[in-house]
Amino acid sequence: MLPDVSGSMHSAVTGNRGTATTAVRCIDVAALVGAAMLRKNPDADVLPFNDKVVPVVLNRRDSVMTNAAKLAALPQGGTNCSAPLTHMNERGAKGDMVIYVSDNQSWVDAANANARGTATMTEWNRFKSRNPQARLVCIDIQPYGTTQAAERDDILNIGGFSDQVFETIADFGAGRLVAEHWVSVIESIEI
Repeated sequence: MLPDVSGSMHSAVTGNRGTATTAVRCIDVAALVGAAMLRKNPDADVLPFNDKVVPVVLNRRDSVMTNAAKLAALPQGGTNCSAPLTHMNERGAKGDMVIYVSDNQSWVDAANANARGTATMTEWNRFKSRNPQARLVCIDIQPYGTTQAAERDDILNIGGFSDQVFETIADFGAGRLVAEHWVSVIESIEI
């Protein structure tokens, strides 16, 4: 679980909408998702990041709110979405699901993007070579026109956030979510 704790994550989830601006920040969503995943998944690791992986001690037996508060209080900084994957690759980490919660505004490593994609994709491909069954989920809380990881069979991009995200991640992890998934969902709706 890779929650982005960078400076841009301290903006309101809704963006600036005058009196309709929410008090909930992107960092609050990322912190809650990270803490919830840690609580429900005994094998989960949480690696918060800004321009680098930010060390934090979380106790999976603490309440979700306690761990979320620790994550939301971490130091801000730039955004380097490839940093946690680089960290995991340097340590030979194993895993079957990697989940980012970010606004995906990675600028620190933008100059390193090459013809094969972003630095995040380069690091994901390294991780994937060691973990062939792994899947990557990128939850983009404030979706823009770009992504750090291009969608393919092992990568799912989710724009925005609701409680439905957890079910979507579970379906993707179980292999029940295919490219035509949303077409079949839409076709099943009777009008």
